[in-house]
Amino acid sequence: MRVCVDATPLLLRSAGVKNYLYYWLLHLRWLAGEESVCTFPVAWRFGSLDHQRSLAGRWTTLRGVALLHLSNRLGALLLDRMRRRADVFHASQLLVRTPGNCRVTATLYDMTCWLLPETHTRANVVGAKRFAEQVVSRADGLIAISEHTRQDAVRILDLDPQRIEVIYPGVAEGFFEVPAEAVGAVRAKYGLARTYILFVGTVEPRKNLEVLLDAYLGLPSWLRAEYDLVVAGPTGWAQRSLIDRVRAQGGGVRYLDYVPETDLPGLTAGATLFAYPSLYEGFGFPVAQAMVAGVPVVTSNVSSLPEITGGAAVLVDPRSVSELRAAMERLLLAPAEREALTCRALEVARQYHWETCARKTLAFFERMAGWLPSRGPLRMP
Repeated sequence: MRVCVDATPLLLRSAGVKNYLYYWLLHLRWLAGEESVCTFPVAWRFGSLDHQRSLAGRWTTLRGVALLHLSNRLGALLLDRMRRRADVFHASQLLVRTPGNCRVTATLYDMTCWLLPETHTRANVVGAKRFAEQVVSRADGLIAISEHTRQDAVRILDLDPQRIEVIYPGVAEGFFEVPAEAVGAVRAKYGLARTYILFVGTVEPRKNLEVLLDAYLGLPSWLRAEYDLVVAGPTGWAQRSLIDRVRAQGGGVRYLDYVPETDLPGLTAGATLFAYPSLYEGFGFPVAQAMVAGVPVVTSNVSSLPEITGGAAVLVDPRSVSELRAAMERLLLAPAEREALTCRALEVARQYHWETCARKTLAFFERMAGWLPSRGPLRMP
């Protein structure tokens, strides 16, 4: 069996999708071999993960982006010639034409462009709907990164649920059992002298950082004197004024901007509490990372987050400043409750290994290619 994966997001600035694709491909190749898992539009050699820039050199990036645009114009005529030896072609959201000589699959990340279009740029919404119409609706099989995403996709796009398999992503191994030296090194690097509450994510409307900021500032002053609020993540669209407010706030609020992937495990494991009041997540990588790193989590009671946390987090209404503030205050003052949450979270998070994800994905591809018999609906039990 040979699979070709559209790896175009690795050439662009991206957060969750790039994180998923990088580790997913890395582990698929580790298990199946590079000859069995090739990439489009360029042959991929893995370096370190950087969400802010292309993971390839300048000319390789330009060539890859040019091939993407050319393929979207010429469609199967070009793709059939380039990938005629592939049994399965796995498309990304940027490619809206697919080969006609193999099985086609894709990953469903979330339905926010339909449910919360105001939290996206118009271009993102148009692109997502075009991809759904031209690729998702015609794909032979689909992977959803959570059961909630699968159900939303079935309801919104009128998809056959038997075409969709739920396969949870993983968390990078660096978040499991983070050594104390790594925590100390990150604290020293970023000048984190005090204990802190942590938020990690691109600062964009869907992440709901303004509510978190208001909730933190509503904590008693003596508690804020002990715990900083540390915000780590690059600026997304329509959030410049919020970032300016965070930078000017002072009084315990620290904005670190983009934090390299190598520093995230230490930064996460060093937090007393992880707060993530997102309005919608297809999976929620930062939440899973905090759970794996042994940090108690306060997050939203909507979308996939109750599913992913599995009863191992405090869930709140993400639009309620008072509810979020009360949950943070309670946990900061209750070390025993934090410890209990951490123990439950470590149990739940044992399922979030990339090797597990890759093995389930290879079995999915084998069924798509006809190498394994179908075992009924693709949906995970």
